[in-house]
Amino acid sequence: MSWYNEAVFYHIYPLGLTGAPMQNDYGEPVHRLNTLIPWISHIREIGCNALYIGPLFQSVGHGYETTDYRLVDNRLGTNEDLKIFVRICHENGIRVVLDGVFNHTGRDFFAFRDLQTYRENSRFRDWYCNVNFWGNNEYNDGFSYDNWGGYNLLVKLNQSNPEVRDYFLDTVRFWVSEFDIDGLRLDAADVLNFDFMKSLRWLADQVKEDFWLMGEVIHGEYHRWANENTLHSVTNYHLHKALYSAHNDHNYFEIAHTIKRQNDMGLRDLRLYNFVDNHDVERIWTKLNNKAHYVPVHILLYTLPGLPSIYYGSEYGIEGRKEYGSDASLRPELHLDEMQNNECSELVTTLGRIHQEEKALAYGDYRELQLTTTQYAFARGDVIICVNNSDEEAYFDVPAEGEYNGALRGGTAASEYGRLHVSVPACSGEIWIPCRQ
Repeated sequence: MSWYNEAVFYHIYPLGLTGAPMQNDYGEPVHRLNTLIPWISHIREIGCNALYIGPLFQSVGHGYETTDYRLVDNRLGTNEDLKIFVRICHENGIRVVLDGVFNHTGRDFFAFRDLQTYRENSRFRDWYCNVNFWGNNEYNDGFSYDNWGGYNLLVKLNQSNPEVRDYFLDTVRFWVSEFDIDGLRLDAADVLNFDFMKSLRWLADQVKEDFWLMGEVIHGEYHRWANENTLHSVTNYHLHKALYSAHNDHNYFEIAHTIKRQNDMGLRDLRLYNFVDNHDVERIWTKLNNKAHYVPVHILLYTLPGLPSIYYGSEYGIEGRKEYGSDASLRPELHLDEMQNNECSELVTTLGRIHQEEKALAYGDYRELQLTTTQYAFARGDVIICVNNSDEEAYFDVPAEGEYNGALRGGTAASEYGRLHVSVPACSGEIWIPCRQ
């Protein structure tokens, strides 16, 4: 089977984690990427076997306004630094996925610079969408153009242009040959050209065995992007919302409905990218009204269908709130030697180990067993998961045969007359593993 079918991801926003300046002066490289090498063993120790890290390439600010797709951002280091970093990840059994920012470029990208200089005569004028030389913008370019999200800092690429398509296919080939990466997370995939994504999927099948494509998609029918012709997976924002709001509202029906709907869409075997926070949304510890719900939230993250992902620092239960329209507090500088293990990190480590050991959590069919607003039980193959969001102990009565061991709190339970009767403490959960011969 492909490596990504059993992946547990760790997510790093490197400009934030390394404490890089928010603006790039394009000066001499500063080897901050090397300071992340100690994190590699940490990633392995908490049970993750894949790393999504990005953006990494030369840009002017937050990293998604790319200046040079084939040069590591000088605030992070050099191409050689990234090559060494990926090699050490691989030596530790960790696959590496980078950001592919192919929907737009920054204004310092060579094609846009040429457009500014030569205007109507630029050979790159058709690299961008709806360039209008009768218009203008806040930069006083003397022309206007399509952008992403209303930000003229992010210039919308014309992915229907064969030259643009070939440039980025060659860029991916370069990244694989130069850095030996294992996949891409496509930024703003929900507005990428579908034919362009099909070209990327064709390339993925050629460039490296089991090369993985995951797209950033927030709303919509995920099977439009995740299918056999385009991407292997997309970000599961539907489940992300359900995981925290179902606990804040004491409504497990929201999660169960989300899983059923995604299965009905044919996504059962595509393994969406599951997360409870990332570099664009507030930390799960901040979003939860009851911090004790960190436990059942993460049990569900690791046991529901899909690929679990941990955003750097959230394994320690750190805060992160959007403030004054800024994402800076979501992307903090951290030092591994200053982080203290706690109940959150111990839980995440245990869940990572269980996920590695129990293949049913990667391959087992999902079956709903019991559902109320505050209690939720389901099976993944022969493994039974029970979670409780209430402030009182809860009792479960689910169909099962044989004896089971509690993987989180210990203890054993045996079925009687085809039913398993177990209890779960307040704001907690258990993963029941069958005693196999």
